[in-house]
Amino acid sequence: MAKKGQEKNTANKAKHSKLIAQKKNKQKSKSEDRKARLKAIVELAKAKKDTSENA
Repeated sequence: MAKKGQEKNTANKAKHSKLIAQKKNKQKSKSEDRKARLKAIVELAKAKKDTSENA
């Protein structure tokens, strides 16, 4: 016998998948932003160190 009617839970599964994807993307962007800030801080510290050694 073939199934008839609407499939069960497809709308909820689609919503859940969308929300999980949003969450993962948000975490990824936060991680990238954090790495960029740290990199900038390290570059600034290196530049400061170089100028203080030369002075």
